[in-house]
Amino acid sequence: MNGADTAWILTATALVLMMTLPGLALFYGGLVRSRNVLSVLMHCIAIACLMSVLWLVAGYSIAFGDGNAIWGGLGKAFLLGVGPDALSGTIPEVAFFAFQMTFAIITPALIVGAYVERIGFGFVLTFSALWMLIVYAPVAHWVWGGGWLAELGVMDFAGGIVVHETAGIAALVLAAMLGSRSAFGTRDLKPPHQPGMVMIGASLLWVGWFGFNGGSQLAADGGAAMAIVVTHISAAAASLSWAAYERIRHGKASMVGLVTGTIAGLASITPASGFVGPIGALIIGLVAGVLCQIACGWVKDLFKIDDTLDVFAVHGLGGIFGTIMAPILAAEALGGGGLSEGQGVVTQLIGLVSVGVFTVVMTVVLIMLVKLVFPLRVSADDEVEGLDYVHHGERAYDLTS
Repeated sequence: MNGADTAWILTATALVLMMTLPGLALFYGGLVRSRNVLSVLMHCIAIACLMSVLWLVAGYSIAFGDGNAIWGGLGKAFLLGVGPDALSGTIPEVAFFAFQMTFAIITPALIVGAYVERIGFGFVLTFSALWMLIVYAPVAHWVWGGGWLAELGVMDFAGGIVVHETAGIAALVLAAMLGSRSAFGTRDLKPPHQPGMVMIGASLLWVGWFGFNGGSQLAADGGAAMAIVVTHISAAAASLSWAAYERIRHGKASMVGLVTGTIAGLASITPASGFVGPIGALIIGLVAGVLCQIACGWVKDLFKIDDTLDVFAVHGLGGIFGTIMAPILAAEALGGGGLSEGQGVVTQLIGLVSVGVFTVVMTVVLIMLVKLVFPLRVSADDEVEGLDYVHHGERAYDLTS
């Protein structure tokens, strides 16, 4: 065991948990209407609790157990046989378990942004639980647990495929099957109720992402430091390019737009953060800020899918874009680490397509099964009343006092 590596991974674990609680919760909560903000916060914290338990029960074993190229098995269910002295590389395996648990928490939580303001709470928890075990954990095994995509040479340093592609595609599928909000496409659809909350949440996500990407090095060394640097550069560049393009299109640069660009830059650099240098990060960020902004319009205006908080356009497309760019910008001439045998754009595309198809099929199957037990969508009256009071008996703001 290396003490420095262990200390860094424990710190990174706390940073990544902060991304969901409270980072993502505040970011999403500020973007919805005031009568639904508590439901969004509830979704995020309830998912965090449920995924933590399920990661212990079976998720970790499926993803990182000693199974085969497809399935990790259940040999490490409940962390049986994994004591405090067991090692994963140079760190205790329980520290690796905890670090990876925070990834299993945030991935289904990202999907929340696609279905806010109109979905049943029971459906959310049941779908998220099954989706993590049946979609996320196997894909994590394929890429990070020594599975078939790892053997093929797929490059995904911190989750462009495992986290962002899976969550983004699942979000798009769920939004399409759920249907649009009643006010979608009308003037009754009011803007974010609390932009300040959005900025605070995005800022917490930005800081937490240093643990997300830097921690994925699993060591306290120069590779972790470079991952943090390129993460920051991409986020900054995407924030500026989003704001600049928004001003060109609409005459004004909004704060909500700028921090959405921040998240686009962070998602896009995630798969490449262990392979590219600062120049590559700058390129990824500048392109992501424009590309993801255009995609937001494609999803809502062209395809008429109410992916409410743009999960696919920002996270899904961002992760896919970064995954493709990783081998292109990993050249040593650009400050990257170069490529190993088998790595390249073709390999990346194989990984993206296979995971994408698997995610679509399994997400559709899970939605169809879960809605047999729990209503997928709330009633029209409940949607008007707001999910805060209808589902949780509380309101975020007392407007009478």
